[in-house]
Amino acid sequence: MLETLKTLCYLSGPSGYEDEVRDYILERVMPHADEVMTDSMGNLIVTKKGRVAPTKKIMLCAHMDEVGIIITGIDDDGYLRFDFLGGVDRRVVIGKRVYIGKNRIPGVIGIKAYHLVDKEEEKNVPKREEMYVDIGAASKDEAEGLVPLGDYGVFDDSVYEFGEGFIKAKALDDRVGCAAMIKLLESELPCDCTFAFTVQEEIGTRGAKVVANRICPEVAIVLEGTTAADLPDVPEGKTICKLGEGIVIPFMDRGTLYSRRLYSQVTELADMNNIKWQTKHMIAGGTDASVIQRSGIGVDTIALSAPLRNIHSPASIAKISDFEVMPELARLLIETVLKD
Repeated sequence: MLETLKTLCYLSGPSGYEDEVRDYILERVMPHADEVMTDSMGNLIVTKKGRVAPTKKIMLCAHMDEVGIIITGIDDDGYLRFDFLGGVDRRVVIGKRVYIGKNRIPGVIGIKAYHLVDKEEEKNVPKREEMYVDIGAASKDEAEGLVPLGDYGVFDDSVYEFGEGFIKAKALDDRVGCAAMIKLLESELPCDCTFAFTVQEEIGTRGAKVVANRICPEVAIVLEGTTAADLPDVPEGKTICKLGEGIVIPFMDRGTLYSRRLYSQVTELADMNNIKWQTKHMIAGGTDASVIQRSGIGVDTIALSAPLRNIHSPASIAKISDFEVMPELARLLIETVLKD
């Protein structure tokens, strides 16, 4: 799963431009799938038969997209203007490397030179409108020949392990969930399951809404990354969750009040199988679960999440031991749902 995750994080797939990620996943799962389709939104839907047919339709879900930028204008001097795809903290992008479009045109996000900043400006984070991408173009014509308006950009894709079992990468949210679903698809399943690799989660859970209405699941397991704020000077009550404390099983976030039945079942399963777990200690974040749960006549929904520091940034950080248990815990939950 770790090597699969690394490969997925190297790929470019910001919201609305998930083709590269979808193509890789499709290549990996085709030999193990019974049915595969891509819908008009770009969601990849994979069905695999298991040992038995369940009495309830079970769907697992992870989103393929990552946060990034979209090019909105080009200055006379060849600098690119942009907006964000998804929720990105302006503080973390200044000076960061980006790659634009399928041709991976390299660039750097810049701002006004420091010696031109007055004392009042120095106190504030520059607005997105004050930033630009420098691709080394000498003119507007040169830049337009390289980058069309509406093209996407992703952050630097370096991936590396460090410390005692940590990994740094962009797009850990939610390539970690995609990697877990690939591992499940490559194994024998307890029962028939549908796997939804969704698009455009970062700009409003758009793909999941379409998928849920198409599949009409009765039980949904959302595999995700979630915010960990276990950082210096953050009060204990606001850390949300912590790296190294295990997989996160939330009872609620800003979009979903998760199924109490599934929450009780999966936490008991984790305890019985010596799987380290934690829950969120602050109501924060949101996932595809919000639209899945409220689709059709309602769906029993639960999430299994990897805690991530610096989420939605060029340098997200995870601890391998927290997420490598995700496929096994999902499998155990599927087996329990079968018995209901």
